[in-house]
Amino acid sequence: VQLQASGGGLVQAGGSLSLSCAAFGRTSSPVAIGWFRQAPGKEREFVAVSSLNAGSIYYSASVQGRFTASRDNAKNTVNLQMSSLKPEDTAVYYCAADYKYSGTYYSLWTYWGQGTQVTVSS
Repeated sequence: VQLQASGGGLVQAGGSLSLSCAAFGRTSSPVAIGWFRQAPGKEREFVAVSSLNAGSIYYSASVQGRFTASRDNAKNTVNLQMSSLKPEDTAVYYCAADYKYSGTYYSLWTYWGQGTQVTVSS
């Protein structure tokens, strides 16, 4: 499967941005599509994951209540609406997919899209 991420950009603290990740190239839908981010000098970290079969969405504690993920199963797309953004949210955001539930550790995920930059100014 291939992943195409879009969105991101520059916003002031307290503002909002949205990201979108589309999965294509296979007839079967990924079991899970997730979002991760990586700030300069830091390890890639989990942001949110949408599980297709369970219809559930999980968030990291650092974004819970501020970020909202939504999945369009018909389009194999997961959108990430980010609100109340903080400078510490600045990172390259990546979407990932898998045909099994891979948890929250990035190295367990198989398919990755290109990153998209999110910059939050103070």
